[in-house]
Amino acid sequence: MEAKKAGSSLDDLMSSFNTRIAELQELVIARNMYPATSITDLSAVDAALKAMELQLQAIKDRLGDETLAIPKAKSLIDASLQQQKKLQNMSVYVPSSLPERSSITNLETNRCLLPEFSKQDPGFGSLKLEEQPAALPKEKKGRGSPPLWYITTDELDSLSSYMRGRLTQEKVNAAINDMATYAEANVQLIAAPKKKLAENLWEKALELRDIAMAEAVKGKHFFIENDIKGPALKLDNTGKAILTVLRHLGRISETRIGHHRVIILLKPQ
Repeated sequence: MEAKKAGSSLDDLMSSFNTRIAELQELVIARNMYPATSITDLSAVDAALKAMELQLQAIKDRLGDETLAIPKAKSLIDASLQQQKKLQNMSVYVPSSLPERSSITNLETNRCLLPEFSKQDPGFGSLKLEEQPAALPKEKKGRGSPPLWYITTDELDSLSSYMRGRLTQEKVNAAINDMATYAEANVQLIAAPKKKLAENLWEKALELRDIAMAEAVKGKHFFIENDIKGPALKLDNTGKAILTVLRHLGRISETRIGHHRVIILLKPQ
């Protein structure tokens, strides 16, 4: 009986050894199946993992820099918005185009002065016209230059749609430039001596002087309806609408002196 047990135990031990040997043989076969590529593949995987780690670290550093820059960027944006708002507020007072008012006025005045010399000698007349701007009489003390009180977009938008019509800020402000040109030409015409004016202009100068002495006009810049000849302000429906808007916004006032419709330029209070 004991001999049978001992034989059974020996068989089990041998079976266990055989099973272990078979497993070791399978492991050796698996190890030697791809001996040339196994190490290379593992090295490539390791290199790829290290490269990914470096990229992740670079991304992390970049995100950190961007996070630190956010407050500075917000400050720059706020400053830019404030500057933009200031420039927009300034731009509403500047029309799209500013005519050379002084040069236009001097040209119109020069055409009127010294007609007799121009007729006698064209060369002499041209010379006198070139020298004339320096000899023009000064404006009355205290009158200064005509006011250029432009309208803003908010003022134009505040008007009712039927009053505003198709007018734009640029059209209205260009008309204000024209009105200042008319008024400045009248100032120079009033101050010009009789001997330097043609007969028809002398009559107009006398009429303008009478208007300038009126209580409602004294010391102010003005022009009459007959002065309206463009280029921006004309006696058409658009021009009448512009005058209505400017009168409503307090840029001009009107009065009638004799048979003349007089438009007075107002200054900001």
